[in-house]
Amino acid sequence: MGCRFTTTPIRTRSRRRLRAPVAQSAFLFAFLITLLPCARLAAAEASDGEMLLGMSTALSGPTAYLGINMRAGVEAALAEANRAGGVRGRTLRLISLDDGYEPTRTVPNMHALIDREEVLAIIGNVGTPTAVVAIPIAIESGTPFVAALSGGGALRKTPPDRVVINFRASYGEEIRAMIDALVRPGGLRPEEVAFFTQRDAFGDAGFHGGIEALKERGLKDVRSIVHARYERNSLAVEGGLADLLLSEPPPRAVIIVGTYAPCIEFIRLARHHGLNALLLTMSFVGSQPVCEALGPLAEGVVVTQVLPHYDSDVPIAPEYHRALEAYAPDMRPSFRSFEGYVATRMFLLALGSIDGKPTKGSVITALEGLGQFDLGVGEPLSLGPGDHQACDRTWPNVIMDGKVVPCSWDDLISFLPAAGP
Repeated sequence: MGCRFTTTPIRTRSRRRLRAPVAQSAFLFAFLITLLPCARLAAAEASDGEMLLGMSTALSGPTAYLGINMRAGVEAALAEANRAGGVRGRTLRLISLDDGYEPTRTVPNMHALIDREEVLAIIGNVGTPTAVVAIPIAIESGTPFVAALSGGGALRKTPPDRVVINFRASYGEEIRAMIDALVRPGGLRPEEVAFFTQRDAFGDAGFHGGIEALKERGLKDVRSIVHARYERNSLAVEGGLADLLLSEPPPRAVIIVGTYAPCIEFIRLARHHGLNALLLTMSFVGSQPVCEALGPLAEGVVVTQVLPHYDSDVPIAPEYHRALEAYAPDMRPSFRSFEGYVATRMFLLALGSIDGKPTKGSVITALEGLGQFDLGVGEPLSLGPGDHQACDRTWPNVIMDGKVVPCSWDDLISFLPAAGP
């Protein structure tokens, strides 16, 4: 590294031998001081070869499935890149911290990742309520906040927050696609659509997006829409279900905006108590746990996704399967790990375009500079200074025979219950 150490012998002609150890200590201290600049240079050179990314996510609690799978997709993409030599010779490593889907735990996690670990970017955080408290910290530090598992409006301001880069479609776009299908080919009146949502920023984002879409389809009185709710990180869904069962007229379709554990409980109780309505859930739910937990009770539940099915014939699907198999052979493919993988491929594409050592600012500029690009998802993607969401499309799926299978929006008609007298 070009660092040389020169020392001059210290003369110890002291009259008192007691001072000799003191002189030797002084010599040792002076010698160690000369080492520090080179030690720091060596550490800097070592860190230049590795780029740290951070994630605060739900690795425990009722939403752990989403965080664990999202992390697996991110890690699979990073491991794949590292096996190929990294990005411009630099390897990548993810530091993930558990926040249990609770904003009060997200805040210290974000500070630890940014201030202590000095990560280059935050990627793949899970949740809207956690994003609400994480984004101000990312903005203050200038840290890229990339591909969060959230379709909330807090991440989609106009003009966009410079540090916030989304991959997925918004919750509003997912719900708008549902409502378009229910009202047009499905023939439902706006008043026949109800909502069951989580009582927080996530649930509110879905409900308000749905109301705006219903207004565009002829809704006159918002009070005619039944809106049932439940508390975050709880399974207390009975009160919300009762609101739906007692409503007049009864809804023919219920749009569910929540996480998988309470949604599973809601669907189970709704089936047992005879709620005769088409149940539709958004991508955040996690379709595989719904299938496994409910069995036949999940039949006919519609699930929107922000990517095509991971077993579809789009070019990136087999690449995802190979990467996940190499990273975690025992982990089953899922929509969420697929999303983490694809979103990280987007991040790596931008990272590879940076000359020299990447900085937080250059990462954001590189993501904005992608313009129109193709990751092999069967849909054109785009990012720019005024466009911080890469994908605007949603894909409908339905649970049939214990599997989540792709469908078309026109197929929804066959799952709708008959209109009442």
